Parts: sequence; C-alpha cells; structure tokens
Amino acid sequence: MRLYRYIGPQQIADRVTASPAGCPIRSAADVVRWARESGQQPGPDGSVIATFVIDATGLLLIADRHSEHVACAGRLPVRSAGEITFALSGNEVEITAVSNQSTGYCPEPDSWAAVMESLTASSLEPPSGFSPRCVFRLCVRCAAKNIVKDGVFECGVCGAELSVTYNCQTARAESDD
Repeated sequence: MRLYRYIGPQQIADRVTASPAGCPIRSAADVVRWARESGQQPGPDGSVIATFVIDATGLLLIADRHSEHVACAGRLPVRSAGEITFALSGNEVEITAVSNQSTGYCPEPDSWAAVMESLTASSLEPPSGFSPRCVFRLCVRCAAKNIVKDGVFECGVCGAELSVTYNCQTARAESDD
C-alpha cells in the first residue's frame, strides 16, 4: 500500500517534534478509553470527532481533533489520514463518518482501503467510504494545495488548470531538490 509523507508546512512539523504520537486503536475499548482519558466532550449529537492516521504498519492512531496529523503520525509517513467521527454509547462505538481531509498528507481517496483494513482488524465496522471524499492536487503554477470540488480541476488561488492525475507527493519531492 502507498505511503504518504508529510508535505505540509515545515514549521508545523517542527512545532510538533515533542508531541506524542496518536493513541493506538486495536478495539472499541481503546476508543472508549482514549475518549475518557483525553477528556473528549461529545458534540450536540453525541459524537466525538478525532484526527486519525493509519501508520505504515496499518495501525489506526487517533488524537484530539485539534491536533495536527503529522503529530498524530509521530512525523512518519502514513497510509491514510483525515478525521473520524465516533458515536459513543457506554462501551459501544459506532463509526459514523471518516474523511481523508488532511492537507498535511493529502491522501488519495484510494487510501480508503487502508482505513477499511485497519478498522476491520480492530473489530470496528467501517462506513461505506470517505465522507467527505477529498481529491487533492498541487498547482504547478503557484504551488498551492487544492481540494478539487465538484470535479472542477482549477486552482482556487491562481485559476490555473490542475492535473487530473494525483501530483501532491511527486510535486513536493521535485520542489524539495
């Protein structure tokens, strides 16, 4: 499975150097324990939203929604990243939504396979796919990261046409040299 390296701002990665990686999730009990121990406050609908990554080994790691994906990942490459929404009722855990919205890693929608495998291995029922399902592209003219909306491959910053082929990881690698 593809690994995505962090391509967000270096100052964010530098700022989270001392932050602990996310909490490993291997079961519903781990989610309940994390929510309790980290003081998560359910929203009006009773749900808890967390930052998540799937690490290189396929393990789900979660952290407070306000934390950076790169911190949750311990600054390492990931198989997927985004936000995950849990409905908690006692010791019962339902996953109501998962997105791949991470502008630090820009995972492709195809990274859903890694999420599904990790959730299934943890005996957690995955939803049917990413919601929202984000498509990321880097503008070759101005280098802005874009989330493609409604299938319109146009840079929101400079108006240039965006590649229909995923280019976030390769474009960054070229600009790093």
